[in-house]
Amino acid sequence: GPGRPLRAELALQAAARGVPVLHVPGRALDTLCRGRPHQGVCLEAAPLPFRSLRDAEERDGESGDRQQLWLVLEHIQDPMNLGALLRSAYFLGVDRVVATHSNSCPLTPIVSKASSGAMEVFDVYSTDDLQGFLKAKSAEGWEVVGTASRPEDVEGVPVISCSEFQWDKPLIVVIGSEGEGLSLQTQLQCRQMLAIPPGRALHPGIDSLNVSVAAGILLHSICSQKRRHGD
Repeated sequence: GPGRPLRAELALQAAARGVPVLHVPGRALDTLCRGRPHQGVCLEAAPLPFRSLRDAEERDGESGDRQQLWLVLEHIQDPMNLGALLRSAYFLGVDRVVATHSNSCPLTPIVSKASSGAMEVFDVYSTDDLQGFLKAKSAEGWEVVGTASRPEDVEGVPVISCSEFQWDKPLIVVIGSEGEGLSLQTQLQCRQMLAIPPGRALHPGIDSLNVSVAAGILLHSICSQKRRHGD
């Protein structure tokens, strides 16, 4: 088929790096990929773990006072969403991604494929104490903002449109889970919440965006400011 020249090139690249290449029937790849699409190629590799936040702090110290942007994910459970989030974060220029370790999707092959490979080149960190982490970063002078799909559900924290938000210090943007959004404990660690204004009056059953789509819109709005400040 049309992918044969590319697969041949991949085999040459693998052989040049000492990676064994096996030619197997398509059904063998179907089994390895658990029935998911594979385009005729599968690489067997060791699991990719989350990195320690201590590593992130050390690398952050090497970057000086450059305007930093970290994306924090609370209890993202769908691997396709996690992969899409990593892809957008990498593309738009986010410096670090931190995920809650418990009740979250691990870094699986499905996440890697959904990220179009971004997971393989973009370190993902984890924390067991999200509220403690956010509190510590706030004390260090970082601005912490959350995201709200339904502003009417937010209590005790001001909500503004993402287009109105401006920032001039290191920033952490916190994204909540697919079904519940941010927990109340995490909301209270945020200085304000960002929302995406809808373009019409919404039907009650279609009143929010997919989490990865919403994150892409928010990050583009925020990262556009980052690029302007860097000029």
